[in-house]
Amino acid sequence: MTEESLPKPPSRSAPRGTSAKQAPAKKGPKPPRGERPARPARPDRAKAEGAARPKREEAKGRPAADKRKAKTEARRGEERSSPSRMKRARLFREESAGSGRRGGETKPQSPRAEQPRPRSERTEEEPPRAHKAGEPQRIAKLLARAGVASRREVERMIAEGRIARDGAVIDTPATILTSLKGVTVDGKPVSAPAATRLFLFHKPPGFLTAAKDPAGRKTIYDRLPPGLPRLVPVGRLDLNTEGLLLLTNDGELKRQLELPSTGIERTYRARVFGDVTQERLETLIEGIEIEGMRYGPIDANLERRTGRNGWVEMKLTEGKNREVRRVLEHLGLQVSRLIRTAYGPFVLGDLPLGAVGEVPQHDLVTFRKTLR
Repeated sequence: MTEESLPKPPSRSAPRGTSAKQAPAKKGPKPPRGERPARPARPDRAKAEGAARPKREEAKGRPAADKRKAKTEARRGEERSSPSRMKRARLFREESAGSGRRGGETKPQSPRAEQPRPRSERTEEEPPRAHKAGEPQRIAKLLARAGVASRREVERMIAEGRIARDGAVIDTPATILTSLKGVTVDGKPVSAPAATRLFLFHKPPGFLTAAKDPAGRKTIYDRLPPGLPRLVPVGRLDLNTEGLLLLTNDGELKRQLELPSTGIERTYRARVFGDVTQERLETLIEGIEIEGMRYGPIDANLERRTGRNGWVEMKLTEGKNREVRRVLEHLGLQVSRLIRTAYGPFVLGDLPLGAVGEVPQHDLVTFRKTLR
């Protein structure tokens, strides 16, 4: 093989991967900068330039960050202005008042019920409307205001024929009177209503909240000190429940304090035995149904725990019969002691067992202004 038949190596000046025969042709001299022709723009890029670029800038720029910041500030504002747990529970109860017990479907309302009720012209600083002297009222309300008994008890007394006026027995609680002049109960005249008074009583365990007991058991009136006016209890405490019990000489005030619609909060402390967690107690905030009985929202907190023994604080606004005990027993807990520590703004505090303290008159007036 001669040197002429051997293939020539590729030229060093040619690009890698190409032979000297395939080397690109050299371009001519470049025109000056000012004389270069403008590069034609691609039509599809020119069309999308006005829409795509603003979207990329919006995605990478301030608008998205400002939107996230606005959402964060709104959420924090809602947290700061959110009501307490008991208020949220009250709103939940009011919203679900028309819902079914089991199905959860809202009952259809009549067109009249859907219409908003007119707001009262009375401001929050003004006290609730009081009946003027000489204004016609039902006899049950007048006797309750005089401290004879509650309205329901007065109606029972009327049915039993124990109430009369000018010697004639009153046979209907719908009797309208302007005063109690000539009215007698069990043959004794009824005096004019005295000034409203409210007392705090530290009820000991083992006493019934009743005027008398057919079985002969002791009642709270056997423990009250002498010299007090005729008082009626606000609500009831079980035989073995101790703590704060309100007493008043005004049957109308008694009724206002007992109604769940006023939203007055009752606070209890229970000593329990059993396994319980705070997470399980917090489920009571939405209410609970036990054996067909529906109980409203309860704010329950586990104060302290030693082994299987612990103290639970419970706040509620209804106060049904044995409500606290039944709810705790439903959770598998045994209640060994139950104390009511507060009723609305009135606190048991350091009041000794079996002692009585009177609420100052100016505090009572201020409190009655807040009642709905």
